[in-house]
Amino acid sequence: MRFARAGARPQLRPARIRPGSALLLAAATAASLAAGCQGPGRGGGGPQVPITVAAIRGVDNAPLYFGVRNGTFARAGLDVTIRQFGSVPQELTALSNGSADIAAGDYVDFFYQVSKSSHPFLRIIADGYHAAPGMIEVLTYPGSGITSPQGLVHRTVGTPPSQGIPVGSGRPYSTETLAAQSVLTNDGVDPTQVKWRPMPTAALIGALAAHRVAAILVPEPYIFEAETSIGAIPVLDAASGATASLPLSGYFATASFIRQHAQAVADFQAALEQAQADAALATPVRSELATQPGMTRQAAELITLGDYPTSLNVGSIARVASLMFNFEMLTPAINVSSLVVR
Repeated sequence: MRFARAGARPQLRPARIRPGSALLLAAATAASLAAGCQGPGRGGGGPQVPITVAAIRGVDNAPLYFGVRNGTFARAGLDVTIRQFGSVPQELTALSNGSADIAAGDYVDFFYQVSKSSHPFLRIIADGYHAAPGMIEVLTYPGSGITSPQGLVHRTVGTPPSQGIPVGSGRPYSTETLAAQSVLTNDGVDPTQVKWRPMPTAALIGALAAHRVAAILVPEPYIFEAETSIGAIPVLDAASGATASLPLSGYFATASFIRQHAQAVADFQAALEQAQADAALATPVRSELATQPGMTRQAAELITLGDYPTSLNVGSIARVASLMFNFEMLTPAINVSSLVVR
């Protein structure tokens, strides 16, 4: 197994200090109105170009939903429809059969498919979401006796399920497990000595509360939910060291769609960039997250958010492929620059 050694990892906080929500709520209306006055635009006249985007709704693609709702894409001359899917394989099928034009998804899952030549036609048209401290963590229950990453050895850690990457080889099978195993390696812990158990994401907190697993590996908003509902305690921040600011997700299209609809793709890129720029204020995104099923207003206001980039940096995204190669998830390595559409 190839491991990527990172530099010193930031000290894990003993307890989460979450920001207050008063200013966020006070600014929400103003931010939304301001966003409505912005945006790229060749719109205003003529028919809008229809584009269907496949997505698994979550924190990572909140600007996409916000951009559709507040008219950012419409002002760019696009009629964007979002089709929600339950898994990456379903999104890939939609791209393959033409029922979706663009798909939003994790780089790890899409790069794996590219490396297996299952979907060599995939191209990256936009960067979507980057990791920030405290947004992917390993949590344990009070009294578990696990006080450091070393305490995870020979213990069972529940994780979100795989999205098409084989489980059981000892290698990572998701963005979360890749990030966590990288940080564990940096801490001198052999990740193959940890018992990783994929399970439905919605069942992870219940499994931890019932002590069916010693710890869980989850992203936001599940971190916030676990901490507030059962007093879960952080053991490891998976967005640190070699995975600090790691690109997590992006937007993909087929090479043929890009060739046939070059102007529409360019307009989509510009509109998404505007939507992600609006997300820098946080309030538009948090307002959008509050509309998601199962997301409370309090959680939407207080969860830790990552970063929504407003440009695509090939070198940054290539970090994901390099990390996957080091952990033997990619054989052979892939050339990320050949996949990027600028």
